[in-house]
Amino acid sequence: MTKQFTSVWTREPRHPKTAGLRRDQIVSAALELLDAEGMESLSMRKLGAKLDAGATSLYWHVANKDELLELVLDEIWGMVDTPEPDEASWREVVTTFSYSLRATMLAHPWVPPMAVQMPSIGPNSFRMGDRLRRTFIRAGFTGLDTHLATSTVMSYVIGQVIPQTTAAEAFDRESDSERVMAMMDQVGRDYPEMMEDYRNTIPTDPGVAHAMAFDFGLLCVMDGLEARLRTSPKP
Repeated sequence: MTKQFTSVWTREPRHPKTAGLRRDQIVSAALELLDAEGMESLSMRKLGAKLDAGATSLYWHVANKDELLELVLDEIWGMVDTPEPDEASWREVVTTFSYSLRATMLAHPWVPPMAVQMPSIGPNSFRMGDRLRRTFIRAGFTGLDTHLATSTVMSYVIGQVIPQTTAAEAFDRESDSERVMAMMDQVGRDYPEMMEDYRNTIPTDPGVAHAMAFDFGLLCVMDGLEARLRTSPKP
């Protein structure tokens, strides 16, 4: 049977009992656990131990772990710098948003997988989405294109961050880069021109390479959106 989706946002937050935990304390502690140990290690029991509180205190605010993660994810969206659309051009808003979202996700590498698996319907998510929607409307997008432009930018950023965070977990930057290159030389010996080109153009520092790829791709995304504006029929 398909699991029915419920959300912590569909009901009013409960006020803490006398001298009890507040919801913001629970969210803050969960963030600390996730940053320190990752998604796999988060449990209501461990969170309760960190807060020196029993399960009853936690479940007063959230019905289950999924509801807790909803609160945490919306806290993350609140960290992303999304300028008001009347304060800058649409390209400046998108650039600021994209780099801030990337930096936030790299600082909290457990976020990207959760962001694509869990609906975001909290207040920070709506605020962020509305600013992007109004940004693209001011740029000249209309109808469905307005929302597709937003999802295109979001998908690009998340799609760039996931491989970087995955690679960071799989490889040690200092010791493995030369080993990986040596293995590529071995298995790619039938493609000498490609390997020479790779060595001469790709930075050896993975962080620099990822940053350059992000810069290039974001410019291409915005150039593509701008081209869409020029060729779309006007209402």
